[in-house]
Amino acid sequence: MSTRIRKGNKYLKAPLVECARSAIRNKQSYLYSRYQRIAARRGGKRAIIAVAHTMLIAIYHMLKEKVPYCDLGADHYTIIDQEKMIRRTLRSLEKLGVNIIIQPN
Repeated sequence: MSTRIRKGNKYLKAPLVECARSAIRNKQSYLYSRYQRIAARRGGKRAIIAVAHTMLIAIYHMLKEKVPYCDLGADHYTIIDQEKMIRRTLRSLEKLGVNIIIQPN
């Protein structure tokens, strides 16, 4: 992954980053969950820039399609990756030495 962000409007970047910082303070939002996922892998500063980019894309679509903002929710990623999360949790429990038997209902 590149270490720099693309050239763009320097007057737009500062307000977007400030908005992203305030958006991630709401723990029940999609932007907060996006920040958490990226910050775990790439770090907090890059995650802020990624959230600002996500907000910019959302603003573009809101203006283009003339629709209000609809937050996807903090559990957006867990709903999508539910099966993947189950497998990951089972593997981590097996690493801890817990034997699990799954029985269908």
